Amino acid sequence: MNNNAVGRSWEEFEKEIFTEEEIAESNLRVALIGELIKARKEKGLSQKELERLSGVKQPIIARMEKGLTNPQIDTILKLLTPLGKTLAIVPKDNRYQTAF
Repeated sequence: MNNNAVGRSWEEFEKEIFTEEEIAESNLRVALIGELIKARKEKGLSQKELERLSGVKQPIIARMEKGLTNPQIDTILKLLTPLGKTLAIVPKDNRYQTAF
């Protein structure tokens, strides 16, 4: 039995089942959440402390950080403020870039 999936990379498989727009959106979501986690840790804050400062419940923060939910923009903005961060919209090029 020949299994064409064996030996293929995730990137090859991903391009077969998702559009480029879906891949770009997913990459952006992962990068944004990664930056939020990084900023929280740089501030030395626990999720519970971030809850107290932002008003966003700790279980919501945990689900977002684990990638189990897609955060709403108002949730992201509430988290960014106590982290001393802002959200910027910047032109994109052929590569993914972040500006947080």
